[in-house]
Amino acid sequence: MPAGDLSTRCVERDETAVLFIATADEQDAITEAWDRLETMVGSLQGRKFFGVFGPPDGAYRVCVQVQDGADAALAGLQSGSIPGGQYLSTTLRGEPPEIYTHIPERYAELMRAADHDSTRPSIEFYRRRDSIDLLIPVKTGSTAARAADINADIADPQERGILAVIEGDDPGSTREGEN
Repeated sequence: MPAGDLSTRCVERDETAVLFIATADEQDAITEAWDRLETMVGSLQGRKFFGVFGPPDGAYRVCVQVQDGADAALAGLQSGSIPGGQYLSTTLRGEPPEIYTHIPERYAELMRAADHDSTRPSIEFYRRRDSIDLLIPVKTGSTAARAADINADIADPQERGILAVIEGDDPGSTREGEN
């Protein structure tokens, strides 16, 4: 198991505009789509990447966050958005490709702990090559979300990249895009 943050936390995400490639939710197809997107983007520096799966159609979407004026080379991609709202989150840390093998089991753990909102997709936020935030959408005000928030280790939210702690008044908490 990769080293990482074994705790969960509840975060609030803003809606995020993305460009994406939709593919089958199968490892070979996902790997091929990531390779294609990374080739199209060129430099990965300063870009935010997401894997999104689930509703509305069960496809896996390999996504890059929209950057004003910097996406002309990505004209062949589909556009859309990742829904905002409350998510139960944990972070995986480790070296690729081994880190990817732990994603399914960690999502299963999150699903057991969450009051899952099946109307929104789950998210993989590729923070760095060796750090992935896994996020399961939860129903607003759910017991699991509040419990995760209360028990979250938020000593240094900037370093851990917490997006925003729900129901917390922690002045160190941030929303995505501000960190």
